[in-house]
Amino acid sequence: MSATLKRQRSTFHCSISPDLRLPLRLVGVAMLVWCVAMQTAAAQSVVFEGARVIPGDGSPPIENSSIVVEGGTIASIGPADRTVVPREAIRIELAGKTVIPAIISTHVHPGFQRGASYMVENYRRETVLDDMNRELYFGISTAQSLGIEKGDAMFQIRADQVAGKVGGARLLVAGRGIGAPNAGPGFPMFAGIAYAITTENEARKAVQELAQRRVDIIKIWVDDREGRAKELPINLSRLIISEGHKVGLKVIAHIFYHKDAEELAAAGIDAFAHLVRDKVMSDALIATMKEKGIYVMPNLGYPESSGYTTPPAWLDEPYLAGLLRDVEPADAIAHLRKSFSEVNPADAKDNRQKYEILKASVVKLAAAGARIILGSDTGLPDHFFGFTEQRELQLMVEAGMTPADVIVAATSRAAEFLGTTDRGSLVPGKRADFLVLDANPLDDIRNTRRIAKMYLSGVEVDRAALKQSVMRNAGPH
Repeated sequence: MSATLKRQRSTFHCSISPDLRLPLRLVGVAMLVWCVAMQTAAAQSVVFEGARVIPGDGSPPIENSSIVVEGGTIASIGPADRTVVPREAIRIELAGKTVIPAIISTHVHPGFQRGASYMVENYRRETVLDDMNRELYFGISTAQSLGIEKGDAMFQIRADQVAGKVGGARLLVAGRGIGAPNAGPGFPMFAGIAYAITTENEARKAVQELAQRRVDIIKIWVDDREGRAKELPINLSRLIISEGHKVGLKVIAHIFYHKDAEELAAAGIDAFAHLVRDKVMSDALIATMKEKGIYVMPNLGYPESSGYTTPPAWLDEPYLAGLLRDVEPADAIAHLRKSFSEVNPADAKDNRQKYEILKASVVKLAAAGARIILGSDTGLPDHFFGFTEQRELQLMVEAGMTPADVIVAATSRAAEFLGTTDRGSLVPGKRADFLVLDANPLDDIRNTRRIAKMYLSGVEVDRAALKQSVMRNAGPH
């Protein structure tokens, strides 16, 4: 790569495009094209015309819109007949399309699945980058990893993204989560990742170490993990919350029991990484959450999928299945299909009944105007990146939310929670990060899967290159 191209990368962050890892000739061409595009976007206005725009902040759709982008930022947006467009602007016609903000995912666990295999040996920089490229392919611009992070790989990727050296969905990190001994993440390959604490000094030290590493959020596990561990005492949770807030970090809790949620809400927790799962959330708890501005993510996908003994219909939904085939190898998809037949029928029935508890809580939370955000535990076994978030949007609607509210939860409110204030809604001053859809998701939320194009900072993402990249890397190391 020439010195000139390197300077362009530094100035224009050219590698916001995917970390292709293709043959050198293709990488050089792709990077050169991207840099030229970024230079053009920075030097000249671009107007996207004719689409229906769903701003993502809860305001009404804008029909026959004009989106004026300057330097990668939305300069103005509104009906075409009332929006001033610079005379020299490049015009991109989007008539008949619907535009929404790029999706923001607040609960992911990258790096452990590669094809059909799920193991700690898969965890490496290349696997995490592929996961972030899959997120981008499915329309997700930003992903918050939530506490299952080994070593320095994710911290380095985050730094490299900021420096413009690699692309994919923007990765935020939580570092090592905190819990009581053996109360951290449940699968055997996660053993030893979380801080295991029993004293206030250990709690303070964990928070201090995380703050020194400049994590984006702190994750705690508080429940007994269905009997395999002791609960994290509320005095330690309260201390972690207090110490986190002192250094400007939000604290999010993995919960199961209603009583824990009540105690944590009173203690000032910022968010729940799951719904309460032993009973429907009470009016009093929801009122406290609303009063204190506590965010909550339903995380419906994994519980819903545990209620089947044969492959569910959603696995063959054309647009969802097509996107999955684009970025996951056949053996991984076959492994997912086979997994349903391995579920005990009695367990599946019990899981379906438990799932109804979650749906009932979503109905109450939505009716109360609680701060629901998109989180889907993406990255658990066969819980594929991008695919899982897109399916979660549908489940949120099926649980009682409106498509409009789900779009807010997956865009502006998720950005608000993560503190990524430069994105998440299509309004002047925000980054021009958006999806161009072939159909209106307000009519059917599944239309968020019908992605015609994706733009980051007003520049089109090369989704064909993303697809080629992740499929080239999908086989054994």
